Amino acid sequence: MTSYTDYLPTRLFQPTVAISADGALVAYSDNGSGQFNLVVRPSAGGPERRLTAYEDRAVRRAVFLPDGSGLVFAADRQGDEFFQLHSIGLDGGDLVALTDAPKARHQLGDVAFSPNGRLLAYTANDRAETDEDVLVRELDTGEVRRLLVTDGTFSAGCWTPNGQALCVVEVFSNTDFRPSLVTLATGEREMLRDTEAKHQPVGFSADGDLLYLVTDEGRDFTALVALSLADRTLSTVDAPDWDVESAALSADRRTLVWLVNEDGQSTLHARDLSTGADLAVPALPPGVVTALELSADGNTIALLMSTSTRPANVAVVDIAAGEFRWLTDAAPTGADLASLVEPELIRYETHDGRLVPAYLYRPAGDGPFGVLLSIHGGPESQERATYNYGGFYQYLLSQGIGVLAPNVRGSTGYGTAYQKLIHRDWGGDELRDFDHAVRYLHGLDWVDKDRVGVFGGSFGGFATLSCVSRLPKLWAAAVSVVGPSNLVTFAKAVPPSWRRHMASWVGDPDTEPEFLASRSPITYADQIVAPLMVIQGANDPRVVQAESDQIVASLRERGVEVRYDVYADEGHGFTKRENTIKAFSDSGDFLVGYLSRRD
Repeated sequence: MTSYTDYLPTRLFQPTVAISADGALVAYSDNGSGQFNLVVRPSAGGPERRLTAYEDRAVRRAVFLPDGSGLVFAADRQGDEFFQLHSIGLDGGDLVALTDAPKARHQLGDVAFSPNGRLLAYTANDRAETDEDVLVRELDTGEVRRLLVTDGTFSAGCWTPNGQALCVVEVFSNTDFRPSLVTLATGEREMLRDTEAKHQPVGFSADGDLLYLVTDEGRDFTALVALSLADRTLSTVDAPDWDVESAALSADRRTLVWLVNEDGQSTLHARDLSTGADLAVPALPPGVVTALELSADGNTIALLMSTSTRPANVAVVDIAAGEFRWLTDAAPTGADLASLVEPELIRYETHDGRLVPAYLYRPAGDGPFGVLLSIHGGPESQERATYNYGGFYQYLLSQGIGVLAPNVRGSTGYGTAYQKLIHRDWGGDELRDFDHAVRYLHGLDWVDKDRVGVFGGSFGGFATLSCVSRLPKLWAAAVSVVGPSNLVTFAKAVPPSWRRHMASWVGDPDTEPEFLASRSPITYADQIVAPLMVIQGANDPRVVQAESDQIVASLRERGVEVRYDVYADEGHGFTKRENTIKAFSDSGDFLVGYLSRRD
């Protein structure tokens, strides 16, 4: 009998890749061992080496040491997101803890190492839990200097070519982050751009006169630009009618590569900065790149990507040879690849006339079929045509259940104005977008109107709870994974460094409790009638367990069918393979029981 495990890939990956300075090795984090551990492999192909063997920690990001002798990586324990930094040799030996503040978050800089390879930049909230300082570590001596003591949220960006200054970014919101330059010798900070907009630094030109940025300043979509440090003017490198979603600069500062999110698909571009000429790069398979790094000489790109019918895998692009090749071969463990379904990108009209993009997956056959409305997290994120949830959609399709996965207002990829529509409107107009998604489904002749379910995690879990509590007659079943149920308690319990952003993002729990309560599923819990499954990680720092506890308790008091699964060794998602299997197998069985056709 077909099960979810038939569709689960042989391994899943964290969204990180690293490439050694000479381009010979690629590093990544996969759960082939049962937990996300650090792996290295020759970029030309060949046997891999597993460097860590954690059972209760997950490697979240890694970067090669400049001399290629090992890596520095960030890992947390049982999903607690208190990331600690470590270094390790290429043979898995010489494992050294670089940080020792187990209740603080340590995050590597975007370009972590200084040009001379002696300094490591990162941020941490080890001094004050509400503030993220910028720190620099001397690799030879282990001496740590607090370069920037802050009263805000910062990330470390990239180094100037002479290594005398570090570009840092202050985060005011998901759509407002601004770069500054901090002088290493004095700690003085100079604001480079003080306009409310997204500004993500990529790297400096070889002469140090230009800073390449991905920004939406002055436009709705993010562009790749060059900021003149002399007169602060911006010049355009690439400004498509879609978002430039990420970019990377080679250590020799000659090659610039970037990705454009074209209606949900990643396209690759490159330029030789010494000549100004665009470089020919091979076309990527139609899909989505979730991590990218460029070798020091600019000849090789390591990336992690997925398509709707191929699970995430590490790949390599050889720019000089014009070659794309897969480096890893994660694949479904038992499913027939020929049976996998490609989605159709559709757009449906919602209550205010906007067209909402959505991916529609239809099962084989005539129907009528039950359909699952799948709501992505974030909310400032994007549903894209990837092998989502480790093949969860494909498993449901094999059971005769369709999937509609929309990008309602608040989603990224469709302009900053669209993204901002969710700010201070959780449980507002986006709920009407979900209502109209169901109306769209009801207009399809192959959909069974009585068998529509809803599923989501994080914000998607909140939206799922909103749907079943405020649109109660539409649903045959629902699954909420780590979803907030009470915006008042949620906003008070988020990680300390997030709290300053909550008033402008969701609402102020101290001054606006009535407003937040009016948007909270818990307020309408007495209207829930659909069978509900709730999944929660006990160590979740973003959506604490009390958010799920209270909605479950409310339903049990009324005798409403609710299944509640708490994972004691997980946080905001799943790091252990066995937990991934159980959670999605159980969710699939729950939904199939209510949404599949009973002949």
